[in-house]
Amino acid sequence: MLVVGQIGKPHGIRGEVSVVVRTDEPEERFTAGSVFITEVPRDRRVGAGPAAAPGVRFEVPKELTLESIRWHQGRGIAVFEGISDRNVAEALRGVYLQVDSAGLTPPEDPEEFHDHQLIGLRVESRDGTEHGTVQRIEHAPASDLIVLAKKGGGTALIPFVTAIVPTVDLAGGRVIVDLPEGLLDL
Repeated sequence: MLVVGQIGKPHGIRGEVSVVVRTDEPEERFTAGSVFITEVPRDRRVGAGPAAAPGVRFEVPKELTLESIRWHQGRGIAVFEGISDRNVAEALRGVYLQVDSAGLTPPEDPEEFHDHQLIGLRVESRDGTEHGTVQRIEHAPASDLIVLAKKGGGTALIPFVTAIVPTVDLAGGRVIVDLPEGLLDL
């Protein structure tokens, strides 16, 4: 699965939500009729939303279909089928929007990668010292971050910039890093 967006806060009272785009091709991914597979973040309870009916809790649907989207200040303001009020929209906050990565063509630029291509790759220094594996990619405002599942346990964040990550060897199943001293100790 490839994460292409994340639902933000509600916008207005009619079920619109802001969407933080996590793809370089928003005009391809976010068109009316697009179907997204949802993933509730690990740190959030499923069904934390309003009551769908008396005694029945709202559960985030497995799929959301985009009815419409408009762009405002770099974010999408989206309407999804079946989401018609602010309370339900609030229950979707933080939900990841994903597409099936099996049907995606690889990026044309050799220095560009889809997140799913990197997950599970070994992370090692130029001298061959293995540090762990790529657990996921976080898309922070300043730069993307590799979430490293450290060999000895725990996680660390590595800025995904050329100075620190000079080589991504997909064929070899590894990411070569040149880490500043102490980065993995933070």
